[in-house]
Amino acid sequence: MALLVDGNHTAVTEFILLGLTDDPVLRAILFIIILSIYLVTLSGNLSTIFLIRVSLQLHHPMYFFLSHLASADIGYSSSVTPSMLVNFLVERNTISYLGCGTQLGSGAFFGTVECFLLAAMAYDLFEAICTPLLYSSKMSTRVCVQLLVGVYVGGFLNASSYTFSFSLRFCGPNTINHFFCDFTPLIELSCSDNSVCVFVNTISVGSVVVVTVSVIAVSYIYILITILKMPSTEGRSKAFSTCTSHLTTVSLFYGTVTFIYVMPKSSYFTDQNKVVSVFYIVVIPMLNPLIYSLRNNEIKGALKRNLWRKIFS
Repeated sequence: MALLVDGNHTAVTEFILLGLTDDPVLRAILFIIILSIYLVTLSGNLSTIFLIRVSLQLHHPMYFFLSHLASADIGYSSSVTPSMLVNFLVERNTISYLGCGTQLGSGAFFGTVECFLLAAMAYDLFEAICTPLLYSSKMSTRVCVQLLVGVYVGGFLNASSYTFSFSLRFCGPNTINHFFCDFTPLIELSCSDNSVCVFVNTISVGSVVVVTVSVIAVSYIYILITILKMPSTEGRSKAFSTCTSHLTTVSLFYGTVTFIYVMPKSSYFTDQNKVVSVFYIVVIPMLNPLIYSLRNNEIKGALKRNLWRKIFS
């Protein structure tokens, strides 16, 4: 155990991550699978960002937010996945005190940014479907930039609440029963009073969830009411199709995160929890660009046009 004597106290200078499994064969298989998923995540999200930037047909608010969602997915996955891959290759995976804090903060930042972006995209859909005649003025470039600034400020503020955990003293066990520095297993290792830290984090995370879920829920209530009032079946079908990709992304993200953080505390340290964590940290960032590219005709059209131009240029 790496310890540093500080006056009358002994401080932990690094943590040990137990990872997903001790089975060497399973570790090798998981390494190949997760590395492949991570490479697809990087290529898929980078391709989405590039396609939106070069295609004039995609210079709309929805795709503006989608490009930043792709960036958040890259950051979110990259905050944890490389460390997880290292864990599969070494017998004893350690992470420094500073590295643990950086991983925790960056994961919280990008995760929060994703929450706010999904809320901003829901609001954009609300304006597009419920007030189409005023859409251009209500979702102007200035408004989109202001929303984006709010997204990143919200991400920074929530991530800052996690830094309170590193104002605590760690002087005993330094083994984290997870494959990354998550808040709950980390805070349990503290040898000082963590009640204020837990309270601040709970208020911060709770506020993010309440605000974003409320915006998404209210937006979709109005969207549903508007769609049901549409006279033509074709119009209703087109409006529903517009919302499908976003609804799928929201359901996957909030469904898995809710399962992790709303489940009883006594059952937190389980293999089931780790598997679900892999899904929302590793798999969902890979799925998001696939969901939007497969379900969105404008993106498929832009992709075909750019590929056609590349082939015959």
